[in-house]
Amino acid sequence: MAELMLFRQDSDGRDVELSGSTVALEVELQRRVEAGMEQMLGIRFLASEYPTGPWHRGRIDTLGLDENGSPVVIEYKKGSDSGVLSQAVSYLSWLDSAHHEVEALVRKVLGAEAVKSINWRRPRMVCIAASFSHHDRVAVQRLPERIDLVRYRVFEGGLLSLLLVDSPPGSSSAASSGRNRERGAAASSSLTAATVRPLACVSLVPECLRDLYTELDDALTAWGEVEVAPLQHYIAYRRLMNMASVIFRPKHETILVYLRLDPDTVTLEEGFTRDMRGIGHLGTGDLEVRISSAADLERASPLIRRTFEAA
Repeated sequence: MAELMLFRQDSDGRDVELSGSTVALEVELQRRVEAGMEQMLGIRFLASEYPTGPWHRGRIDTLGLDENGSPVVIEYKKGSDSGVLSQAVSYLSWLDSAHHEVEALVRKVLGAEAVKSINWRRPRMVCIAASFSHHDRVAVQRLPERIDLVRYRVFEGGLLSLLLVDSPPGSSSAASSGRNRERGAAASSSLTAATVRPLACVSLVPECLRDLYTELDDALTAWGEVEVAPLQHYIAYRRLMNMASVIFRPKHETILVYLRLDPDTVTLEEGFTRDMRGIGHLGTGDLEVRISSAADLERASPLIRRTFEAA
């Protein structure tokens, strides 16, 4: 399992590893994540300790709406819990039956415009725990639901780390339909998820931009595991939260890429990069990069790598 290591430089200039620990009470983790959910996870807060009614007989730790409009259930475990996946399936089942209830909650908390953005094809669950077993990771790959496994650690000085351990796309979403068909036939096929992943999106790409998009897709997924999610107006590239959004402008034979990168850390170039803070646009990300050629893509590669490393 992936491990996050943090180091602090001592007075002699030597790096000393910080020792991570878990929270004493589950509610400590819950309250801290809820206070910074949008910054940590790209999820807007809707409710805490939300009851699921007499049939499901549960109480959802945190309910939210992510940056792609997907309703999200978040559950916290201060240690590890083998029952978290059955709980996840139960809560996602409730979510599927509670559209009107959730829409009313979104309207009350976030406003009527947010209700229009809800994407019921892509509900998801985020499980935040101190650890997950090998069996947990195998199970989420087999389940049709979208379940993110996120490992946490707390460090001295008030530091909290969140590490994405696993994030299978789930079979109910449009983004993963092609990949899950391949997964079901894995015993008889040598295709990997990386091989079939672009095929799930290619029908959405204008023909004049398909070759360029294929190269861009390779660049956005070259540095590690990334989920590709085709949505109504853009294609999202997601890790723990969106790292990039891709939009096509066929009339100009241009692809717009919105990166989750601070524009203040980039030397902006007219006609190539633009600061989008305060400017409304489809997708998520504060830095716009215009890709019209292989040369543009090569110039954008360092920015894409920085975005991946920060995601």
